Amino acid sequence: MSLLPQPPATRTLGTSGIEISSIAWGMWRLAEDGRTVSEAARLVHAALDAGITFLDTADIYGFDGADGFGDAEELLGDVLLAEPALRGRMVLATKGGIRPPLPYDQSKAYLAEAIDASLRRLKVESVDLWQVHRPDILAHPQEVARALDDAVAAGKIRTIGVSNFTIHQTAALQQFLGNKLVSTQPEISPLRITCFENGELDQAMMLGLVPMAWSPLGGGRLAHPEAPRDKAVAEALGKVATEQGVSLTVAAYAWLMAHPAGIVPIIGSQQAERIAEGAKARDVRWTREDWYAVLVAARGERLP
Repeated sequence: MSLLPQPPATRTLGTSGIEISSIAWGMWRLAEDGRTVSEAARLVHAALDAGITFLDTADIYGFDGADGFGDAEELLGDVLLAEPALRGRMVLATKGGIRPPLPYDQSKAYLAEAIDASLRRLKVESVDLWQVHRPDILAHPQEVARALDDAVAAGKIRTIGVSNFTIHQTAALQQFLGNKLVSTQPEISPLRITCFENGELDQAMMLGLVPMAWSPLGGGRLAHPEAPRDKAVAEALGKVATEQGVSLTVAAYAWLMAHPAGIVPIIGSQQAERIAEGAKARDVRWTREDWYAVLVAARGERLP
């Protein structure tokens, strides 16, 4: 059976001309365990040296329910302050719009405040991608769009994305934006295949959005499967992993990347070796038969 196309080394954020790596590294846990600036810098170097230039963080990363809001951005900012040349090697993405304990606030005033605060913590003049982290049901999409367009006009953010939006929420915001969306960030993994069938990826392809997959390993369940369905998915992935001499983790990233929407999995590991290993996913090749075998295992039933 013929092989599916090999994922490209880079993808473009919408029509912006900004080239990103086809795999990203996320910093949800960057500020945990008392990590120092030098330790954080080692992780940044591990990603960049492996060709993973797309780095994703958020203002909420580091928040433990009481303290730590902005800690991940602050730590990355300290890394960039110590090594300013690193900024030119990366495409920097962050997110905002969650305001503990509300929990969501996308009023025009707060979004402007949140973007400025992120820039201060990151110690940069602008970010390449700013994403609305979760939708605020109480914010009119026109108000959100106005705040984001203003930030683009001010040179604070270069492009705009959404995270955890439904297809209708995405379409509503897109309608009012002058600077159109370039990305969407849903949860996608071989254990969470909802977006393959609910229209999210179809919409991404229609609008030219890069889908960024958070939790691409199913929150760690692929590494330690217990439920029968999880074991079946791990077995189907493991077949390809064994045949091509990679880890199951790498096979899982590669399975997502084989989708025609151009899914960019976000590596969540805070271990330099695991980050670098993730880059091998670009070299894994899938047949339709093997790819669909994973999907069937995830569905728990045969295809119609």
